[in-house]
Amino acid sequence: MPAGTFLDNARWVVDNLDQAGIGDAVLIGHSYGGAIALTAAALAPARVRGLVLVASVGPDCLDGWDAILSSAVGGEICAVSAWLVTPWFARRRLARISRKLQRPLRPDEHVSWEAWGSARHEHGAMWRTFLTEQRELSRGLDELTAGLAKITVPTLILADESDKMIPVATPRALHDLIPGARLELLRRGGHNLPRRAAAEVAGYLTDFVDALDESDSAPAG
Repeated sequence: MPAGTFLDNARWVVDNLDQAGIGDAVLIGHSYGGAIALTAAALAPARVRGLVLVASVGPDCLDGWDAILSSAVGGEICAVSAWLVTPWFARRRLARISRKLQRPLRPDEHVSWEAWGSARHEHGAMWRTFLTEQRELSRGLDELTAGLAKITVPTLILADESDKMIPVATPRALHDLIPGARLELLRRGGHNLPRRAAAEVAGYLTDFVDALDESDSAPAG
């Protein structure tokens, strides 16, 4: 399917729950995926047991670069350059680093370079997907932010103060605007927390889901 809006993606998530026969689920969204998880929770709250937002987009996450990346001409030039023309630079750099270390790179090493160099195009050109999502982020962020106070499911926010893509003001704003949300600031990992701090993130996820299960099984009253 082609890239779509927050709402397009949220509907896709709910449709997949239907096809899999899953009544409700904990949704975990990283980066742009955080906005999709939040939109799904607003779209179908009965289907979402809880939310985990990992280095998620949100209030105050946009800067001057985002305006350029979503612009009519500059956005297309940047997207084509980043995701179609130049990923081979990243692959060459990774190969050079691996040769220097005399071993394969670990999953938590040079994650941004690896993601850039490993761009795939099975579901349409990556640059078009990037451009669509960048424009949706610029266009739809205010509406997403306005709806945060209506999120009623338990929410865990994981972020790193050293994240260079999402400023720490964003997870703090998410924490302040989503009722009852819990914020945990990690001390390493940057933006790519699922790769660079996998064990720590997994520990928080496990504890969060276990707490939901205990709450669901507790006797009423």
